[in-house]
Amino acid sequence: MGLILEVSVECEGWGDPADMEALAARAMDALHAELPEAAGEASLTLGDDAMIQTLNSQWRGFDKPTNVLSFPSTGPQRDAGFLGDILIAHETVLAEAERDGVSPGDHLTHLMVHGCLHLLGYDHETDLDAEAMEAIETRVLARIGIADPYTGAAEAA
Repeated sequence: MGLILEVSVECEGWGDPADMEALAARAMDALHAELPEAAGEASLTLGDDAMIQTLNSQWRGFDKPTNVLSFPSTGPQRDAGFLGDILIAHETVLAEAERDGVSPGDHLTHLMVHGCLHLLGYDHETDLDAEAMEAIETRVLARIGIADPYTGAAEAA
């Protein structure tokens, strides 16, 4: 089955939805190649900072935007192969990409992989967990020609 992201573009500025779907498919193909046992479907909402700030405040208690939020599914949805929801904030992606000297598309791809790994049960709460998750992200991104995002760059949320 592989990994599938169903993309929804909810604000201006993300560009052609077909391009966003192609980026998502490429990212998920590379993630599945790295973790062949990973399979399922998730939703990806490409929103703006205001949308993400509202959700971040409501669900995490942080009244500020963040780059990516992941909400794993549970119960019957999870059993049916629905992994959960990923939401990414447009303005934050652009600002972080500029700050880190990477293309917005490469940073967006990284956040897609990062968010999906959260849905698959990975986290970065401890140093050991963060190292393992970052190593997977780095290998997945290398499969599609994207440089290691942790070499001199800020960590993803």
